[in-house]
Amino acid sequence: MNNKKTLSMVMTGLFMAIIAVMTFIPNVGYINLIVIKATLLHVPVIVGSIVLGPKKGAVLGATFGITSLIKNTLEPSLLSFAFSPFYQVGDIGGNGWSVVIALVPRILVGVIPYFVFTGIEKLLKNIKMRRTIALPLACASGALINTLLVMHLIFFCFREEFAAAQSVAVDVVYSMILGIIAANGIPETIVAVVIGGAVSLALLRVSPQPARITEKVVGHAK
Repeated sequence: MNNKKTLSMVMTGLFMAIIAVMTFIPNVGYINLIVIKATLLHVPVIVGSIVLGPKKGAVLGATFGITSLIKNTLEPSLLSFAFSPFYQVGDIGGNGWSVVIALVPRILVGVIPYFVFTGIEKLLKNIKMRRTIALPLACASGALINTLLVMHLIFFCFREEFAAAQSVAVDVVYSMILGIIAANGIPETIVAVVIGGAVSLALLRVSPQPARITEKVVGHAK
């Protein structure tokens, strides 16, 4: 038990280090686009959720959120006010909702994939290829939670600021939000499924948590 706990803690620390390093390597963790930063940091958070479980996944998600706040403060883009309460240009600036947007969706990215993965494995317990089905869906759920929740929170909390920053009318903001979801969300989901799925599959063979938990659940169900 102690060895498993130690391995879990080491892997959590490793994932946190990966997130931190990716954050500050240009165009790796965050990719600067004209309007908003695209990200690849959801991938290690999703993998951590699946492999280490929801508690450590939430820690990794919080790490992701904190790096987002820091990155948008130090290297702002047009929408950085939505992620950092410390960023302001003229009358447009962040506030407490910026912290919510930076943190809450990212914490959920570290929680939801675990339950999608274990839930599908339990649901498909009699199907030999259940893990092949569960992993892509779990990875996709994490990526979609990040993109959809972040962009909709921006719409509900900052649509007027968004319109001012983009010099557009407020009534076209949601259409632009949907455009960003499509432009960023689809590639981010594909990356999460391909890379996150492959890495998760490899790590589940040595991980101390979800794989064995799921096997116990399936075993009791039989």
